[in-house]
Amino acid sequence: MGNVVRLAEVLGALSRALDLTEGQPPGHCVRCCWIGVNIGRAMGLSEQQLGDLYYSLLLKDLGCSSNAARICDLYLADDLSFKNDFKLLDGSLPQVLRFVLSHTGVNTHLAQRFRSIIAILQNGGQIARELVETRCHRGAEIARQMHFSAAVALAIEDLDEHWDGGGKPVGKAGEDISLFARIALLAQVVDVFHAASGRHAALREVGNRSGSWFDPVAVAAFQAVAEEDRFWDMLSRSDIEETVLDMEPGQKAALADDDYLDDIAQAFARVIDAKSPFTSGHSERVAVFTDLIAEEMSFDFSRRRWLKRAALLHDIGKLGVSNCVLDKAGKLDDGEWAAMRRHAELSQAILSRITSFADLSKVAGAHHERLDGKGYPNGLSGEEIDLETRIVSTADVFDALTADRPYRGAMPVSQALAILWEGAGTSHDPACIRALERALRKSELAAA
Repeated sequence: MGNVVRLAEVLGALSRALDLTEGQPPGHCVRCCWIGVNIGRAMGLSEQQLGDLYYSLLLKDLGCSSNAARICDLYLADDLSFKNDFKLLDGSLPQVLRFVLSHTGVNTHLAQRFRSIIAILQNGGQIARELVETRCHRGAEIARQMHFSAAVALAIEDLDEHWDGGGKPVGKAGEDISLFARIALLAQVVDVFHAASGRHAALREVGNRSGSWFDPVAVAAFQAVAEEDRFWDMLSRSDIEETVLDMEPGQKAALADDDYLDDIAQAFARVIDAKSPFTSGHSERVAVFTDLIAEEMSFDFSRRRWLKRAALLHDIGKLGVSNCVLDKAGKLDDGEWAAMRRHAELSQAILSRITSFADLSKVAGAHHERLDGKGYPNGLSGEEIDLETRIVSTADVFDALTADRPYRGAMPVSQALAILWEGAGTSHDPACIRALERALRKSELAAA
């Protein structure tokens, strides 16, 4: 549990969660890292600059979950497909108009859809600026919490600025824009268009935007590296993540010790919880309740620390669930329920990519299993569900019951505990509920 791991490996895996919430094919941030570092080398960046660029590219979408709920609310649309399709726009008015008309309120009543379209067309510039500003500021703030340099935070802050001053959120232009942001935006567009339509579409799009969206010097560097077949071949290879992790910036990066891994887990919990207004602070509270239960059950410090990390990251798969599902006030239909249930599998898949998180990923993947075998995703029962998972599951449900949700208000602690006891032996381990009750009495929260 106290192993030191390579930072690049941790962030490469966690970047997969950022791909999910941006509606991008898996590995988008990793592919952008390959593209961007090659551009940076062609531009003659120093090794130190390449290191900052490397992490700017892996973490460029750190703030992306923070505007998902608002996109869903404003455009009456699935935020994941909306974000994916939006990245294919060049910002021209005809394209934007067609996009708004084709993506706003498609599955709603005509009058509701019409009202939303009119509101967007009347206030579109302000709405877009606010969405980008929220995303960029939040991402930069989280990067600083993860101890990255001011240069990395600024790259995330400036990601949506354009060379000609026509970008957002503040309309920076030319060399006032972070160099790493200029490269990251270029890399992003290359990957999006290459994934959608191939290398020639990517080259054409970059050429069309040179001098408007993109720094012409960065474009020239990209065009130089784009002449090599290996550059393009790597984007389609299954081992691209391994290759990116073995690149010089990732090799030279500092190793992540337990203290740093704790900070990364806490920072990523903020990314997870920003996805929905109804989950604000959820992961951190689950970690607190998990630790209280573990302490009552006499877990030692090392085990408690590891388990708290699992609790902070248990819902990372929710970044791949649309806010149309997460924030729905009514009952979920069969398709929506299937999408919601998938988050546990996604959590395990993302975390299992980190060698030292293999055991932790199993807790995240099984936190909705039940003792009677009626949980998901694998219908585990009884002793198949380990104690650590039972603890996180109890903490998770307790927090869900005592917090506001789209379909009901928060419950008093006493009522939440009564509901936990109704499921004792079927849903939850009675020993975990007893430990939670003892901990709450000590903290004088039980009467709340």
